[in-house]
Amino acid sequence: MFKIAADSYDRFMGRYSTPLAPQLADFAGVAAGQRVLDVGCGPGALTAELVRRAGADSVSAVDPSEPFVAAAAERHPGVDVQQGSAEQLPFPDDAFDAALGQLVVHFMADPVGGLTEMARVTRRGGVVAACVWDHAGGRGPLSRFWEAAQEVTPRVHDESDLAGAREGHLAELFGEAGLQEVQATVLSIEVVHPTFDEWWEPYTLGVGPAGAYLAQLDPEQQARVREGCRARYADRDLAVNARAWAARGVA
Repeated sequence: MFKIAADSYDRFMGRYSTPLAPQLADFAGVAAGQRVLDVGCGPGALTAELVRRAGADSVSAVDPSEPFVAAAAERHPGVDVQQGSAEQLPFPDDAFDAALGQLVVHFMADPVGGLTEMARVTRRGGVVAACVWDHAGGRGPLSRFWEAAQEVTPRVHDESDLAGAREGHLAELFGEAGLQEVQATVLSIEVVHPTFDEWWEPYTLGVGPAGAYLAQLDPEQQARVREGCRARYADRDLAVNARAWAARGVA
């Protein structure tokens, strides 16, 4: 799902993850003078915000996708960008003041294991923070797409059962990973799209579960999903209002 060009990811999810990044960094308390890790960095939306706050020399990033690692390294000179999984982070114990994961916990093969690793590489008293779209509550940026998809293929996997995607679950995972003083909050964004086609076209690029789902449909089914989405935005501004569940804890 993520062996794709970084620009495709930017057009699909980067338009939502970029305005989300400052809110997650605020929630984690990221500031100058800290050593910070971006876990599941993708092409670097959150990485850019961490660099702005702490400086490139103080930021590291990791992602399993080779194209994303290459893009993040090119976009952010001076950042230590490595290829690897959250469950086996290529960093020593106590290496960071904070470890953040934006929109990645729900894609971890072992979410508790990944959060435990984030705690391992964070110094004692440091912060681990993460966020996941509210897929289960129907308030993620892809929710209307999945509503239309369910009308075409009722048993489609719509991401609502993924780790951290329902209220309270992300904080539960933090507790299971041994993090202390766990706090939860909601992060919200609004992105206004100029046209329906500008909103729709990135879904055709094969990015993530939504893109993979659309790619396996026949042309008639794809058209039905498209028109179902169009109907949901009829007679209104095409503004995507989305929220993400966020949690933070102390290592």
